[in-house]
Amino acid sequence: MTSPPDPTEPAPQSAGDRMGRAAEDLARRSGLRRDANGQLDVLSAVGGWRGVIESILPGLVYLACVVLTGELVPALLASLGTAAVFTVLRLAQRQAVTQAIAGLMGVGVCTLFARAGGQALDYYVPGFITNVVALVLLSISAAVGWPLLGVVFGYVRGESVDWRRDPLRRVAYQRVNGLLIAMFSTRLLVQVPLYVAENVTALGIARLVMGAPLYAAVLWVAWLWSRPRREQPAG
Repeated sequence: MTSPPDPTEPAPQSAGDRMGRAAEDLARRSGLRRDANGQLDVLSAVGGWRGVIESILPGLVYLACVVLTGELVPALLASLGTAAVFTVLRLAQRQAVTQAIAGLMGVGVCTLFARAGGQALDYYVPGFITNVVALVLLSISAAVGWPLLGVVFGYVRGESVDWRRDPLRRVAYQRVNGLLIAMFSTRLLVQVPLYVAENVTALGIARLVMGAPLYAAVLWVAWLWSRPRREQPAG
């Protein structure tokens, strides 16, 4: 004879509930939020103006050193030193250092690749890997019906994961998730041929332009493109 369920024990979660919790946790960690006007705070998504500078300047310093001196080691040391200065400044000012440390680690990985490969071009290889991973994850999320950008935007808009019950909202979020997929694909389509052609100057410029500025622009367009339609007044 089956014993009655214990009312003190929590009800088992369905697969949908677990996916919903995981989705909201992912969105919460994304750092995206709305501003005072209810719009997406794109600047905060890239760490503010300081975050933009911290993401661009190490690569810019590296490229300038490579072009001007033609020497790999000084360029790597200059790039790594620039990222380290940002981290030290944040520590001295007792500010959040997560983004600065992540940037420092990213530059460190690029430095290791360049030292291992022995060519200035190899500094940019980790970026290719990052773009491929993001492209794969976004594509998988779209295929299983949980587009990652929709998950994040849904949380920021206060929709939670309820948007999945609305066919129009699902289409809207799949569409803008595809926009982000197109961005990562375009990065690879533009930058990989430059790497193969061994054009370090053009590759460095493309990496800078298609980095934080392009990402912020795509997020803003995606936010506007996926906004819910207002109900039309009757009559």
